[in-house]
Formats: sequence, C-alpha cells, structure tokens
Amino acid sequence: CSVRKVQTKVRFHQREAAACSLSCCETCAVTGSSTPQPKAYEEEGEDGDQDEEKPKFKPPKIPDGEKVDFDDIQKKRQNKDLVELQSLIDAHFECRKKEEEELIALKERIEKRRAERAEQQRIRSEREKERQARREAERMRKEEADALRKAEDDVKKKIALTNMGSGFSSNLQRIEQKRGKKQTEREKKKKILAERYKPLSFDDLSDDKLREKAKDLWEWLHNLEALKYDYSEKLKRQRYEVVSLRNRIDELQKHSKKGAASRRRK
Repeated sequence: CSVRKVQTKVRFHQREAAACSLSCCETCAVTGSSTPQPKAYEEEGEDGDQDEEKPKFKPPKIPDGEKVDFDDIQKKRQNKDLVELQSLIDAHFECRKKEEEELIALKERIEKRRAERAEQQRIRSEREKERQARREAERMRKEEADALRKAEDDVKKKIALTNMGSGFSSNLQRIEQKRGKKQTEREKKKKILAERYKPLSFDDLSDDKLREKAKDLWEWLHNLEALKYDYSEKLKRQRYEVVSLRNRIDELQKHSKKGAASRRRK
C-alpha cells in the first residue's frame, strides 16, 4: 500500500510538470516570441517613466533539434518503479520461502528427537523388565536351594536322633531351638527390609516428578544420616557408662576383699 501511494504521488507531480511545460510552449508559439510578456506589464510600462530601463528576463530556450517526450520519461519512471517493486516482492517471497524451509527443518528435527527418545524409553523399559525377570529367577532358585538344603538337614537330624540316645537328642533339640530362633529373627529382618525396600521405577516419570523424587530421596538419606549419628552418639554414651560402672564395681570388689582380709587377720 505504501509503494502504491508513492507511485500515485510521483505520477501526479509528473503530470503537473508536463502540463506546465506544454502550456508554456503553446503560449510562446501563439505570441511568436520566446518570452511571453503579460499585458498588465506592457500597460504599466507605457504609463511609467520611459527613461527607466526595466530588466527583461529570458526563459531558457529549448533546442530545436531535440524534443522532450514526457510520455517516454513517465514510462521509464514507471518501469523503474515497477522493477523496484518487483524486486521487493521477490525478496519478500524469497525470505518467506527461506523461513518456511527453516520451520520445516525444525519440525523434522523435533520429530526425529521425539522418535529417538521413544526408542530409548522402549529399550530402557525392556532392559528393566529383563533385569526384574533375572532377579526373580535368582530369588526363586535361592529359595528352592534353601528348601532342599533344609529338607536334607532335617533328614540327617532325624537319622542322627534315631541312632543316638535321648540325652544327645535333647541337646540336639536345644540346639535346634536356638537355630530356629536365629532363623526366625533372620526371617523377620529380611521381611522388614523387603517391606522397606521398594524398587524404583523412573520410566513413566517426567522431569518435574524426577526432581521431586530426587528431593524426597535426599531428605530421606539426610534423615537416615541424622539417625545414624544420634544412635552412634547414644552408643558411645552407653559404652562409656558401662565402662565406668565396671570400674566402680572392680573398685568396690577390691575394697570388699581388703576389708574381709583385714577382718580375718583380727
């Protein structure tokens, strides 16, 4: 729109200049002189002083051999404006085409990166499943081996009990009870650890959830370190109290032995 307004203004001024030049040429042709003089100026010259010479201005003469073609000049200017306008339009479309190509390339890169992330996520999930399957198979194998070893131990104990006497069997029963207590404590410990230990899965978590999970784990680790420090300090105090009490007991026993020996001498 701005280019069109400029073109219309240029054309309007060109037409005015052409009209003025044509009117001047026609006036000169009618009067037969190169400098048309107005009538008012002639009347004033007749009435005024004849002695005073007034300056006469002569307009520039147009060469007779060359004629100015204003239409040709106007066409050349129009062609020049059209060429400039066409160059601006071509540059605009070229820039727009380049931007569209860059946008298409950016979209392709985004799609490619998205596909790569999906493939990495799939491979990671498959590896996690395989690891869980191996862990489960290893756990089942260990449980079967423990059950088989326990059954063999029971058979050996029964055979030993049938071959040995009742006294020895009672000792074996006491030993078995102690082992049973240790086994139950160990099983309780394993159960508590299994309840506390939960496998972590980061496959379906976003970046914000991963940050929150890392923050929770850091706080949990910080609390554990604080508890560990408190328990270690408590254990140190208890050990110090035990050592001090033992020293007092030893001193009291020494004094009691000395007092008993002195009483015996008397």
